Amino acid sequence: MMNNNDIAALFVEPACEHNGKHKTGCKPPKPGSTAGGCAFDGAQITLLPVADVAHLVHGPIGCAGSSWDNRGSRSSGPELNRLGFTTDLSEQDVIMGRGERRLFHAVRHIAERYRPAAIFIYNTCVPAMEGDDIESVCRSASAAAGIPVIAVDAAGFYGSKNLGNRIAGDVMLRQVVGQREPAPWPSDYPVAESLGHSIGLIGEYNIAGEFWQVLPLLDELGVRVLCTLSGDARFAEIQTLHRSEANMLVCSRALINVARQLKEQYGTPWFEGSFYGLREMSSSLRQLAGLLGDEDLIARTETLIAREEAFVQSKLAPWRDRLRGKRVLLYTGGVKSWSVVSALQDLGMDVVATGTRKSTEEDKARIRALMGEDALMMDEGNPRLLLDTAYRYGADMMIAGGRNMYTAYKARLPFLDINQEREEAFAGYQGMVNLAAAVCRTLESPVWPQVNRPAPWH
Repeated sequence: MMNNNDIAALFVEPACEHNGKHKTGCKPPKPGSTAGGCAFDGAQITLLPVADVAHLVHGPIGCAGSSWDNRGSRSSGPELNRLGFTTDLSEQDVIMGRGERRLFHAVRHIAERYRPAAIFIYNTCVPAMEGDDIESVCRSASAAAGIPVIAVDAAGFYGSKNLGNRIAGDVMLRQVVGQREPAPWPSDYPVAESLGHSIGLIGEYNIAGEFWQVLPLLDELGVRVLCTLSGDARFAEIQTLHRSEANMLVCSRALINVARQLKEQYGTPWFEGSFYGLREMSSSLRQLAGLLGDEDLIARTETLIAREEAFVQSKLAPWRDRLRGKRVLLYTGGVKSWSVVSALQDLGMDVVATGTRKSTEEDKARIRALMGEDALMMDEGNPRLLLDTAYRYGADMMIAGGRNMYTAYKARLPFLDINQEREEAFAGYQGMVNLAAAVCRTLESPVWPQVNRPAPWH
């Protein structure tokens, strides 16, 4: 079970640029601030993309309303993670102390019927307050079922969604990573083993399958992705993450503790990058090649970048003519708060403001580098503030998460979903073309002139 010291340690993150001399790198949540997502929610969405694992929620049925169906993470094989498992604790179970017994039998049933590679058990508020010893149940159930059964103790009242992200990453480090050696180098790989390298991707969730637009380029360079934590991942792949030669951190807000501890324990260098936008995509490939320190790989990377950029520039030319000068209000967070700014600027668009609610100080520094020192950064995104900002700066459209969709629609403002609920892949070079087409399709929809036309009686 997580104790106060364990939780406090996750708040103190030495790798955070903004840790400085403060007592903690990330502020603990204030009462009520978990309304946007609790620790349980954060832990679950971090690990749910692991496709061959059964994800069991230990708690009342209401907690089983998992977010996988709203998070578009796709799998190239198993889809066991799309099944929702819960112990469905009732009042009688709590009163009679039957929580641990129900959990044990649930694990045995899942193991016998579905044969998963492992079972992740997510602790929730009720059994945590009741004092269920899920670690003990995991040991007994693992011995009985013959597969790893791992407790993810991230009860909702522990803190925010971000804390849950870090708890999930910490569990993977302590109980999964380092337990298996990687598979042999594939005989049909485009590059021989002597010229190849193995890497890990941390905080990449394969939203709408967008990582599949990047993977072929890495394969072409001879850069094998041992594991993505956790988009389209397999349990066995996570076990080999300690053998990566370098790690790319895609979302520092969520899993920076994983990248730091892998460097401390195994000496694996890492950097933070993004696959969104033409400049950022090329920069990430260059940083990855540079971190691996292979001159031949660096040369091949430059050749690939030149080819892909030339191809994309020709594809983007017609879209740029239609989008140049359009003004966008962007409200998202984390890595997208600056990388999508870069992508929109690559299309010739003007970003009037961006959200920073889930961004680190390093993210904000990158925003200033892209938008200038006077960049408007919004920590809060209530409807009134978003619309006032859009009206004040004459935004032509809003790009944000799905929860802001109706705010834009009520104001008769074109809206594009950029967060996890979307169905289109915007990462990589091809993703830039997809983004340009989606933005243009949104702006030029015939519905906007109609809804903004004065009523006939006016």
